[in-house]
Amino acid sequence: MTTSFDNPQVSIVLPVFNEIEHLDEELERIRDAMEASQYSFEIIVVDDASTDGSTERLDEIPWIRLIAFRANRGPGAARKIGTEAALGEIVLWSDVDMSYPNDQLPRLVEALDGYDQVVGARTSEEGTHKLARVPAKWFIRRLAEWLSSTKIPDLNSGFRAFRKDVADQFLHLLPNGFSHVTTMTMVFLANGYSVGYVDIDYAQRSGNSKFRFVADTRLYLRQVTRMVMMWNPLRVLTPLATVLFLLGFSKLVFDLIDKDFRVGTNTLLVVLSAGMIFVVALLADLVVQVTRPRHSVLPAAVQERGIGPGNDTTDSADELP
Repeated sequence: MTTSFDNPQVSIVLPVFNEIEHLDEELERIRDAMEASQYSFEIIVVDDASTDGSTERLDEIPWIRLIAFRANRGPGAARKIGTEAALGEIVLWSDVDMSYPNDQLPRLVEALDGYDQVVGARTSEEGTHKLARVPAKWFIRRLAEWLSSTKIPDLNSGFRAFRKDVADQFLHLLPNGFSHVTTMTMVFLANGYSVGYVDIDYAQRSGNSKFRFVADTRLYLRQVTRMVMMWNPLRVLTPLATVLFLLGFSKLVFDLIDKDFRVGTNTLLVVLSAGMIFVVALLADLVVQVTRPRHSVLPAAVQERGIGPGNDTTDSADELP
């Protein structure tokens, strides 16, 4: 269908920073793919203070909505502002660096049926620092899977579709850096919203990568842990308290047997530390439960029936495909 600035079904949010060499090609590829689909759409381009002429070129394109930053704020800030400005019920995220299959954006919208978010799971790794990046991403993904109790084929893909009404609840939590995509995955899972995955091809990006291996990997780790701590602190702190308690208890038994019932100071410290961490975990969980929003958007897996005068409202969970 055609571009719509009034009431689009789909909003495509694209962060741009110094992508002048392939900007027109990618935007036209996205427009052609969406025009061949059944969805009305808008394209929102957020320019993150480009210095290579991207801003000026974008300003000349009449069929996009342009948001231009005066100072560089990061891809997370760009996508957050673009998503807040989106008019469509469904928001698509992608990039214009030739790495994602933007001609398959309508496929994400189709796959969203029955899910709250769908992520394009990359079948290969084509990023920079490949030797170090692959094991680091594997570790972070496995940590996220353990913390969320969910299988996650691709934690930080920037090629995704989601319901805007759900995302609006959590946009304030998105960091400005690259870890915002990880946050978007974790925040949906932590709050009971479904995330589906479709396999996609992934190409080497055109131009220079903005990813900083050490700094951004550290941010990914911190953000994954922070997201789960905000909604399920017991999942993080209980194992730590358990390990310390077992170590302290073992040392206590050793002291009683080997030291004629004299308990070492270090033994008491370990046991007390385990108890304090467990108490903190319980208090943190209490805070989470008390402050959790009470009027959240219903997940896609829940159908609301019987709405109307004289009817009862019941929720029933459907099996996801």
